[in-house]
Amino acid sequence: MKLPIDELTLLAAKALKRAGASRAMAEATASALVTAEMEGLSGHGLSRTALYCQHLREGRADGRARPKIIKKKGGACLVDARGGLAFLASALAAKEAVKRARRYGVAFAGVTNSHHFGAAACHLAPVAQAGLAGLAFTNSPSAIIAWGGKQAFYGTNPVAAIFPRRNAAPIVVDLSLTEVARGKIMLYAKEGKPIPLGWAVDQDGHPTTDPKAALTGSLAPIGGVKGATLALMVEVLCVALTGAAFSFENDSYFGPGNRPRIGHAILAIDPEALAGADSYYTRLEVMVSKMLADEGVRLPGARRQQAAAIARTEGLDLSDALIGELHALAGGKIK
Repeated sequence: MKLPIDELTLLAAKALKRAGASRAMAEATASALVTAEMEGLSGHGLSRTALYCQHLREGRADGRARPKIIKKKGGACLVDARGGLAFLASALAAKEAVKRARRYGVAFAGVTNSHHFGAAACHLAPVAQAGLAGLAFTNSPSAIIAWGGKQAFYGTNPVAAIFPRRNAAPIVVDLSLTEVARGKIMLYAKEGKPIPLGWAVDQDGHPTTDPKAALTGSLAPIGGVKGATLALMVEVLCVALTGAAFSFENDSYFGPGNRPRIGHAILAIDPEALAGADSYYTRLEVMVSKMLADEGVRLPGARRQQAAAIARTEGLDLSDALIGELHALAGGKIK
């Protein structure tokens, strides 16, 4: 069934408010979920609504939390999400990163005591809109082994980047440090479908095609030891610097557990502070032109931007099961 974007956003927000989220938290979260869905990132889209509502009802996320800047110095600041869903805190961090980068040339905004980050690059849209380059990182509950180990240790620890262009959509990089995002395996488990071999291992370290075994085991790091080492880097940036909980200290989102204390980091860079904005835009287009001259090359983020543009006009085509779930969570259809 195809529904318009505004209706789906209202529906998700209603479900979240009914589960205990404040109006501001519900609206910010619903907007992020719908944006991810529009961009074809269904693993971070509206299918997450039920899990967020469950965490709100169970107290694993505080629906009334109001994020606050608890420390600042020059181009750096720390936002405390206070146990709430991630999206209000991340929006505050992005806003502060932009403000401080404009003043100092570069800024680092950390977030502590947070929840699931969602699609990482979505948090960087305000950075690109301000004409700045941006990076985003987050840790998450353990999903990847430390190289040579047998037990999940690091989170999927996504890395995202955004690079604004003059008179064109930004270049968007968004990737998990696993062969596949955990959210995608969650969808396979929900649909009862096997996963491809090489995506994950079970609790004993054996390769598996069972998505449920994968979710209780470990995901395969992208590039083997290189991906595992990058996961360590993200862990330090998002946890050691912010005071959040390490991946191994956070229980899985998908079962009973503690309140997540996830850490995020947003970095903003003002091109004017370096070679200058004119030079940045000119040099970037030289690279883009050379890339696209090779037939078949597609810029990172182009597919998700095209999908979002179509969805804005045509709405989103969702399964009857997902729409029914959203209506149930919201207590009925939007009138």
